[in-house]
Amino acid sequence: MDSEREPVRVAVVDDEQLVRMALRLVIDGEPDLTVVAEAADGNAAITMVDEHRPDVVLMDVRMPGRDGLSATRELLTRPAPPRVLMLTTFDSDDLILGALRAGALGFVLKDTPPPQILDAVRAVADGNPVLSPAATARVIAAATGPRSSHARDSSREAARRRLSTLTERELQTARAIADGLGNPEIARRLNITVATVKAHTGALFAKLAAENRVQIALLVRDAEE
Repeated sequence: MDSEREPVRVAVVDDEQLVRMALRLVIDGEPDLTVVAEAADGNAAITMVDEHRPDVVLMDVRMPGRDGLSATRELLTRPAPPRVLMLTTFDSDDLILGALRAGALGFVLKDTPPPQILDAVRAVADGNPVLSPAATARVIAAATGPRSSHARDSSREAARRRLSTLTERELQTARAIADGLGNPEIARRLNITVATVKAHTGALFAKLAAENRVQIALLVRDAEE
């Protein structure tokens, strides 16, 4: 990041004080990041965001009282919302899915090495999604449970209408994302450069009004059900 920029303002939301303390120590040790506030539940998170206006919120999924999913949904409906990076132990795929559909930019596991957490915060601050290929595949799998025939048909038709705006290469890229592939793997599959994959992915975000790769992947899965 540009050293002349103001530090990214980060808020940490987790019901475990030790987790908040650990994240604060890691984040505040970086010159380009700073923790401006903490909260222990979803209601406190919303109040905190209103008061401190952080750039990024590290949001726990499961908390007593108002959970991270509900708080994220409310925050992301507001004008100029913060970017949300979900924290999870990976035992709550259904809640993560809801947050990603609402527009959270990704999630990290609580046991992720600190340097990767810092990279994730920076990426989200710049508007980039943070979802590993393996995590993408798992979340998609959690979304493909049984649904009623009517709901499935409606989702399929809506998804196909949105995908019909894509070029053939963009559609191939979207399908590769749905298979959980990262950019290098997509480049090899389609025999194109990583830079071209990134260009196609950028077009997908714009044409599909998607905030992250999981939203693209879920749309492909809905279209192909």
